[in-house]
Amino acid sequence: MATFRGSYTVMVTPFDEALRVDEPRLRAFVDWQIEQGVQGLIPLGSTGEFLSLTREERRLVAATVIDQARGRVPVIVGTAAEWTDEAVSLSREAEELGADGVMVVPPYYSSPTDEELFVHYRRIGEALSIPVMVYNNPNTANVDLSASLVARLSEIDNISYIKESSGSVSRTMDIIRLCGDRIIVFAGYDAWESYRVGAQGYVSVFSNIAPALSTQLFKLTVDEGDGEAGRQLYHRILPLLQALSGDLYVSATKAALAMIGQPVGSPRPPRLPLPETKTASLRQVLDGMGLIAAS
Repeated sequence: MATFRGSYTVMVTPFDEALRVDEPRLRAFVDWQIEQGVQGLIPLGSTGEFLSLTREERRLVAATVIDQARGRVPVIVGTAAEWTDEAVSLSREAEELGADGVMVVPPYYSSPTDEELFVHYRRIGEALSIPVMVYNNPNTANVDLSASLVARLSEIDNISYIKESSGSVSRTMDIIRLCGDRIIVFAGYDAWESYRVGAQGYVSVFSNIAPALSTQLFKLTVDEGDGEAGRQLYHRILPLLQALSGDLYVSATKAALAMIGQPVGSPRPPRLPLPETKTASLRQVLDGMGLIAAS
């Protein structure tokens, strides 16, 4: 079983002018990401608008990314669902399509107890022979997976990774301390800080726009152990991270991609295209980083 580490892009889903999944554009985007040096791809995460896709469209996106990647980098498919049986079904389907792993945010509406969460993830883990990345994002999922619960989940076969997006670097430290080598932590926020305390990967939104920079941050800080060089690069990247933060992150990411010559269409409602009031400042950030000129 492969070990996942490095900078993985949590991908946008390209749409055409009629807001249908744009398969040719998706294939081109996969190739561009890999050519730019991304170390892994994660379709159908929050940035991929998975909640705004039909079941058939989710299969189409997963199948297209897996097929186009052709084993060049790992593909971890988002398979979250509110209903455990559906999450199991989506995860099995991803495995059948050739996914290297699945990423599963907890049920986000039912306010599950720790015991319900344990059963949810146990059933998913037991149904698969590929790794499961648990996704902790209390800011949007209405559920916070404590370090002690993650330690319990790490005892389940195939629960081998976590995307930790609580925004607490000390949480990352606690997970590593309690889980040992049973769980590999990928940062969702605070990548450089998380790397410095032991995270081995980054599920990166900004890597949609600048995959080479996101990979370079990992290589400098983790592979080369050069924390100072990594910090300097991180400070260069921070204005873009800040421009993409907040509730408009999907709209902002898609707007930024259009600005650098990688258009992927607009988001689906209820999301709207990035307001004009935000567009100029985002363009200024991209221009300041040399990303528009580089396109």
